Amino acid sequence: MNWAKTCAKYPEANFYQSPNWAKVNELIGDKTITKDLMNDGLVLAIVRNAKRGRYLEIPCGPIIDWKNKAAIKEAFAEITKIAKENRCVFVRLRPQLLATPENLKLLKSLDLRPSPMHLAAEHTVIIDLTKTEEELLADMRRQTRYEVKQAAKQGIILEKSNSEELFKEFHAVQLETAKRKGFIPPKLENLLAEREAFGDDALIYVAYSAEHEPIAYGLILKDLNEAEYYEAASTDLNRRLPGAYALIWEVVKDLKKTDIKRFNLYGIAPPNQPHHRYAGVTTFKTGFTSEKTEYVPAHDLVISKVKYLKNLVVETARRKKRHL
Repeated sequence: MNWAKTCAKYPEANFYQSPNWAKVNELIGDKTITKDLMNDGLVLAIVRNAKRGRYLEIPCGPIIDWKNKAAIKEAFAEITKIAKENRCVFVRLRPQLLATPENLKLLKSLDLRPSPMHLAAEHTVIIDLTKTEEELLADMRRQTRYEVKQAAKQGIILEKSNSEELFKEFHAVQLETAKRKGFIPPKLENLLAEREAFGDDALIYVAYSAEHEPIAYGLILKDLNEAEYYEAASTDLNRRLPGAYALIWEVVKDLKKTDIKRFNLYGIAPPNQPHHRYAGVTTFKTGFTSEKTEYVPAHDLVISKVKYLKNLVVETARRKKRHL
C-alpha cells in the first residue's frame, strides 16, 4: 500500500482509508484488511463484531476512479469476497462522493441500499487552507470573526501537545462535556490508540484563559491531504469566553504552515434537523466558512438478507432514539 501515491492521485482521500486508521483499529482489537485496487486505488475494510451480526466497515472508501466501470466492478468484487471470507452479514461503506443525484443513482445501481446509521460525517464544513488568512477571515460569519478577534484581546492562550497525560485529561473533560450536552463520548482506549497510531500527527490543542484556566480542547488528526477537528471538549468557561473560536483559528494558522490543503471541522446537522446530534455545534462550525460539503450517506451491501433484516430493525430504532 502506497498511501502517499494514492492521495496524490485521489486528493479526496482522507485518514479513514490510511495506514494510521488501520493501526488504530488493530490496537483496539478489530481486524483490518487492506487491498490495492486498479489505477492506484485501495480499500481499507474493518471487521466489526456486533451483537446484531458481524459486518464489514469501509469509511470514506473505497478509493477508486468512480467513472471507471472496470475499477468499480473490481472493487466491489473484492469487497464482496472479503465480506464473505469473514462471514459478514453486510458491508457498510460511505464513499468520498459528493451527494449529487448522479452519484446516488450510481450507488443504487450497485445494489447498495441507504444505511439506517451514519458512517463518517456526510454533512461537514471544510476550510480551504490554500486561501490567505485575510481571505479566510473575510469568509467567516461576522460574529465568528468578532469572537476570533475578541479572543486575542482577552489574552486567551493556546497550547498543544500529544502527551498521554493530556489525552487522559481531555477524556475526563469530554466525559463532563458529554453529560452536559447529551452525546456519547469515545472510550479512552480509542483516544490512546489514535495517539499511538498517528504519533505527532495527533495533537490536542487547549485554549486557556489569561489566568491559565482551561476553556476548550480539540483533538486534531493530520494525514497527508487533510486535517480533522475530530473530537472536542469544553469547560463551563467556554460559555462566556471564546476559547473554541481561538482554538480553531490557531489550528488554521498552524496548518497553513504545512502542506495540508484542507481542514475538516467534521460534522454539522443536515438542513432542518434541529434535533440532530450535531445540531448544537452547527452554528459554531459554519461560522468559519461559507462553504458546506455534503457527501453521499452511508450505504449497505447486503450479504445475508435474513440476518440483515434483524440488524435493520434494531438500527432503525436506535437512530430514531438517538436523533442520528
